[in-house]
Amino acid sequence: MRPSRRPAVRPTLLLVVCSSLAAACGAGKYPAVATSGAPPGPSTSVAMAPAPPPPPLAEANVAVPGPAPAAPPDERPGLATTWGEATWSPITTTPFVRAGAAPWATAVLHYNDRDGVAAHAAYVGASLAPLAVDVGAGDVAVSLIDDGGAILPGVVAGGRNLVAALDGARYRIAIANHTRARFEVVASVDGLDVIDGKPAGFDRRGYVVEAGAELIIDGFRQSESEVAAFRFGKVASSYAARTTGDANVGVVGVALFAERGAVWTPAELERRDRADPFPGEPGRGFAASP
Repeated sequence: MRPSRRPAVRPTLLLVVCSSLAAACGAGKYPAVATSGAPPGPSTSVAMAPAPPPPPLAEANVAVPGPAPAAPPDERPGLATTWGEATWSPITTTPFVRAGAAPWATAVLHYNDRDGVAAHAAYVGASLAPLAVDVGAGDVAVSLIDDGGAILPGVVAGGRNLVAALDGARYRIAIANHTRARFEVVASVDGLDVIDGKPAGFDRRGYVVEAGAELIIDGFRQSESEVAAFRFGKVASSYAARTTGDANVGVVGVALFAERGAVWTPAELERRDRADPFPGEPGRGFAASP
């Protein structure tokens, strides 16, 4: 786990825009992406996350003879992510070409209510502490942070990163890039892409985190200037349950894509530095063709 020391949180958001994912988003064929703070570019059609449908209106109770109605099924326990209040989070576009179709690295954080995660931690003999997940040999750190920028507590147990959440609390996804390279960040919450609200996949375009910078994702994107804040809530009230279904609630995913060209990360430089010129046994014969 990485200590809680982190640079100041800055809402630096960059969004990759693709007008046709199926036709134009193959490796090496990406149009412009968005970067905050720059003047807006030409008008581009961007798919944003649709607002969930409103809850059904309550019907008036009318006394009628007959058997008592069956008890409603129990709500699923634990927490999910709801569609929160509109939050200002502007974006513009900047070019980014992926080095390949597969992610350079991925990070997965499972979240649940604090009591459940604390009990799991105690069971494996650990204690809750600020949890930042390192990917790429520590080149990038991924964490969930609260409204004040503090990393949420969690524990690594059973090979999973478990984050303790509070019902109703707002959270954000933080990606800290410790390298000298840019990465495209495709993020999902409860199985849904954070930009268009559809089932997430690696073919989606995402945000860009600059070299040595920190990217903060505030919520599901509603427009080029606003997002719906991430808030922990009951499963039945979650954005996923109200749109596509609750099969994948309780998990945040981050996929990092390297930019085309050499990525000189600390991990790659360390491998170069430790390269062994004579790693094999005494040779016999001649070089074989590959």
